[in-house]
Amino acid sequence: MKLKAKDLRLMGKDELAAKLNELRKEMIKHNAQIATGTTPKSPGQIRNTKKTIAKIMTLLCEKSKPAVKAEQAKLDTKNPEAMKAKLSEPQKKLGGKRNQPVSGTSS
Repeated sequence: MKLKAKDLRLMGKDELAAKLNELRKEMIKHNAQIATGTTPKSPGQIRNTKKTIAKIMTLLCEKSKPAVKAEQAKLDTKNPEAMKAKLSEPQKKLGGKRNQPVSGTSS
């Protein structure tokens, strides 16, 4: 059964984890069928199961890191102060200038 992302987003973390466990067991059964050489009952179901597993894993990752998303939303690319946080140490020493060689390196 193919689940839509919209339906998955409405589920909680526990429900998603349970569904993920169920789908992984289903994939084990499909893989066992393939390994024994028998043709799967529905080859398309294997693909749908893999895609649904990927969707659930993505949603679980998104739900576990809401603080990171909020921090990224705060960063404004037009604000130079916000951009300085993204600079590496050598770039900070150059005063925020990007794509310039660091002194002391040979070309």
